[in-house]
Amino acid sequence: MSTDDLAPAAAPKLRPLPLLIFSSRWLQLPLYVGLIAAQCVYVFLFLKELVHLVMHAWEYDEEQIMLVVLGLIDVVMISNLLVMVIVGGYETFVSRLGLKGHPDQPEWLSHVNAGVLKVKLAMAIIGISSIHLLRTFIEAGALGQPTGRITADAVLWQTIIHMAFIASAIGIAWVDRMTQTKH
Repeated sequence: MSTDDLAPAAAPKLRPLPLLIFSSRWLQLPLYVGLIAAQCVYVFLFLKELVHLVMHAWEYDEEQIMLVVLGLIDVVMISNLLVMVIVGGYETFVSRLGLKGHPDQPEWLSHVNAGVLKVKLAMAIIGISSIHLLRTFIEAGALGQPTGRITADAVLWQTIIHMAFIASAIGIAWVDRMTQTKH
């Protein structure tokens, strides 16, 4: 077997308009780079909040610590969502990353497509919403107190929005499953 046998097949030459349309996918590259910059901001926010928690741990009561930790978890979950969008979106819509066989390749990336990515994103959004709702429920103990920052209407609306996220995720997963079983 010669090295010519190992070379990839030559890509078919495209006409100018299809080439322009196909090449337009690279316009998404600055968007993914921008999301990487946003993730750097989240890393900074996480570190800032972590230092704040450590510096004031002896002053905080259990509820305050729990709220700060939930905020840290929220930042991590949003960062995970960013990774899914950046890596999965780039792999699905722009170009292959060439990670096959790499020991650090995420398991989910080997079978990612637009449908799988939508379901994973919906599940991540539900997780983020759950953290926000949990924080709201913890803070709801101050309802009716002059220092209370949350209202009963806010709790109700956040719960309704969270349930809408869950219903949407179920719908997305159901549609994805239906399209997968027909093919």
